[in-house]
Amino acid sequence: MRLSGNFTLGELTKSQTAIRNGIDNIPGLEEIVSLTGLCHRILEPVRKEYSAFSPNSGYRSAELCELVGSSAKSQHAKGEAADIEIPGVDNFQLAEWIKSNLEFDQLILEFYKKGEPSSGWVHVSFSRSKSQRNDIRHTVFKDNKVKYPEGLE
Repeated sequence: MRLSGNFTLGELTKSQTAIRNGIDNIPGLEEIVSLTGLCHRILEPVRKEYSAFSPNSGYRSAELCELVGSSAKSQHAKGEAADIEIPGVDNFQLAEWIKSNLEFDQLILEFYKKGEPSSGWVHVSFSRSKSQRNDIRHTVFKDNKVKYPEGLE
């Protein structure tokens, strides 16, 4: 099923972890509608600016979210978020471009290391059910926990 000109439902639901663990990672209608909005408002503009890519992660069922250490209430479980990287593009630069050019709910530069352009990934979400927060964060590993301070670093 095509969600937008360049993205399919299969791309946004693929998960080797789900397959290995026998988890049904098929979204319902509400989540498919949200994924469609995410594709049109976030993924298509990113693709137009850069090049072809396939998201690392999109929709994750509540069970899959919990298995990978996330929350069943994650925006991934609502079909509102994707984790992306684009080969040859510095993830910090990608996050900066999204910040400057797109309307989004949340933007997190995850596990990026300065001087290592392909380290980490960019988590970005778009909520169709509420106004966008434009919440910008990055990850820091401190005291054996992942923290999410504000801003891109």
